[in-house]
Amino acid sequence: MHKYLRSLFVFALLVLIVLGATAALLVLTPIGLPREQVDFTVSPGSSLRGAAREMAAAGVEVDAWALVVLARLTSTEASIKAGSYQIARGTTLLELLNKLTRGDFTQAELSFIEGWSFRQLRERVDAHPDLRHDTRDLSEAEIMRLLGAPGRAAEGAFFPDTYLFAKRSSDVEVLTRAYRAMQRHLEREWQARAPGLPYRDADQALILASIIEKETGHEQDRSLVAAVFINRLRRGMPLQTDPTVIYGLGKRFDGNLRKRDLLTDTSYNTYLHRGLPPTPIAMPGLASLQAALHPAASDALYFVARGDGTSQFSRSLGEHNQAVARYQKGGKS
Repeated sequence: MHKYLRSLFVFALLVLIVLGATAALLVLTPIGLPREQVDFTVSPGSSLRGAAREMAAAGVEVDAWALVVLARLTSTEASIKAGSYQIARGTTLLELLNKLTRGDFTQAELSFIEGWSFRQLRERVDAHPDLRHDTRDLSEAEIMRLLGAPGRAAEGAFFPDTYLFAKRSSDVEVLTRAYRAMQRHLEREWQARAPGLPYRDADQALILASIIEKETGHEQDRSLVAAVFINRLRRGMPLQTDPTVIYGLGKRFDGNLRKRDLLTDTSYNTYLHRGLPPTPIAMPGLASLQAALHPAASDALYFVARGDGTSQFSRSLGEHNQAVARYQKGGKS
């Protein structure tokens, strides 16, 4: 009897060793791939078996049963994360499972540039090959409603930055992040604003920041440009800034601003209408936001481009006319 039990024990031990060796071999053997690297996407809501099917469709030779058993043994079956992944030759089943549970995504990126209009932003979003284009057929108003900001203008509402995202993410996710980033920056800068500024609310500061963004790319001039416009607002003078006129012309602008354009009546023509235009005209960066809320201490009411990226600032029309004669014809008033 003892001999029989000993034989049974030895047999069971051998079975366990064989099963353990087989399992170790299965877990630690590199997964078959059709090429050096393979990209695949795990859809939101996918089970582990569903993820295995998506991987197999991409050419990953993964055994769904083995993957599920390994996940159950490691208590990670419910921990896989949707997203885009990339694996290379030599990846084992255990490494693959770890990647899926960590959310070790393959990331893409999208940059929004200071001074872009919302139209330019949408063109870049719609053309990005790694995004899911859920907003492509939506109107501006529908997009803002989708982002939780119904009735808000989309122009200027997104913060220019580089955004990383998992491939096949929805464009709604990227736009939401950019919108919330602008709201955070605007709120923080508004709370820290200089006293006595002629703004009704933070949105008006955003409008002026967008004008500053289009007027100068020279860091040291931003707060002086802000001072000119704020001095004009305080005195009830028209802002007389070309970028707002160009924005109001829309597709009618052919790249050459003419006198008749300055006389074309749109709500964005700051030669004809005093005060701020109804919405921003572009995406301002953080430096322009800060300039709009912390203008330089200056009495200047005019500026004209010198031709080297900087501007000449003047306190009187006479000084300004001399600067215009010196630096260019038909300068800014």
